[in-house]
Amino acid sequence: MAVQAHQFAAMTEADLDEVMQIETRAYPFPWKRVNFVDSLRAEGPSQDACCLRGEGGGGGDLLGYFICMPVVDENHVLNVCVDPAHHGQGWGVRLLDEIVRRTRAQGMTGVLLEVRPSNSRALAVYERYGFRQIGCRRGYYPSYHGRREDAIVMRLTLEDRRAVA
Repeated sequence: MAVQAHQFAAMTEADLDEVMQIETRAYPFPWKRVNFVDSLRAEGPSQDACCLRGEGGGGGDLLGYFICMPVVDENHVLNVCVDPAHHGQGWGVRLLDEIVRRTRAQGMTGVLLEVRPSNSRALAVYERYGFRQIGCRRGYYPSYHGRREDAIVMRLTLEDRRAVA
């Protein structure tokens, strides 16, 4: 798997048209634009919103993004996404690597996230990366026909990641 040159940059409101295109292609129940705007404008604990862009052959294309929020001593991943057109190319791992790098730089001890049980692709990536299931949030996500889907709560402690890396 050849990984093209890439760079991380802070997400801004100017990125949101591209972000929303990816978000709506990637998820059956995507975040709304207002969710991203609120995250970018949030006060209090600084949220970290970041875009991953390809260089060279990618021409600066948006490949993926994440939004994290520090909570006590953990970085809580609120949204992480790879453009479906670029699935299977290692970009999800690159995004997780950057989240872990930033988590360590902030002196935090772990990363927390939720994932739909039906999102088997993401679940497999998180498990291979070293995340472990620590709980379940019942009825956390909207689903079809007015139903709700549970969320698997996963944590990566930085000590666990050192062992995997």
